[in-house]
Amino acid sequence: MPASRRKSGEATDPDPNPGEKDNQAPSATRFSPEEEAALLAESHAEKAAANELFRVAQYSQAISTYDRALASVPNYLEYEIAVLKSNISACHLKLSDWKAAADEATKSIEALDRLEKPAPIATKGTLNEEGRTGVSSADNDATKHDGVIELADDDEDEVEALKKIEKNDRRKEDIKRIRAKALMRRARARSEQGGWGNLQGALEDYQTLSSYPSLPTSDTKVVNTAIHTLPPRINAAKEKEMAEMMGKLKELGNGILKPFGLSTDSFKFEKDEKTGGYSMGMNN
Repeated sequence: MPASRRKSGEATDPDPNPGEKDNQAPSATRFSPEEEAALLAESHAEKAAANELFRVAQYSQAISTYDRALASVPNYLEYEIAVLKSNISACHLKLSDWKAAADEATKSIEALDRLEKPAPIATKGTLNEEGRTGVSSADNDATKHDGVIELADDDEDEVEALKKIEKNDRRKEDIKRIRAKALMRRARARSEQGGWGNLQGALEDYQTLSSYPSLPTSDTKVVNTAIHTLPPRINAAKEKEMAEMMGKLKELGNGILKPFGLSTDSFKFEKDEKTGGYSMGMNN
């Protein structure tokens, strides 16, 4: 079966005794380097086409093309998945589909979270506890260490170790850059959606972004403005939703009390300033 036609994570060889594994947990399978490279080449071609569709404002078509690019990416390559999900979020923003934009940005961030999760040291041919390496075969050596690679005495080995350190540092910067984009897109989508929960979530995203030292100047301005303008919107949304909730509770209470010739207006609530609690009594 050609690599480009095989689903992500599907084993290369069929299981000769499938019945013996019915009660076992499924495990992810890595593609060979050649198969993985072929799948990524196919995905990158679709991604390039989607980027061009985005450039000419064909956002719906771009989403479909990004989805095709995702279909070719092995499901353990979290970085590639995160990039594509973030791009799809950007398309939904252009279409003012705020919920979809927030959802796709969240998926991008979750993929990066899985990628940055420390993995246990494994022997050759084994996977981490999630069945993922999170990186392509070519990048595996550069990302399985947390930036600490022991330099060997041999000059050639030392050069290779330095290259791995440099590659690891570049990948970490790439992850930060994609995370910042996804957070910006999710924050804007949540802000546009409105509502107490969404606005609070947008503020939290912007507060996270405020700690990023390498944000573009334009994004920094957006972040700083949002941090100052969102709190009043959050308070207003909170009061509105609380009032709506109390109104619904009052309707429910009136329905229960009506057979007894009473209503919620028959009662009064008095706040105890010392304890902050409330006591209920009948209106005179």
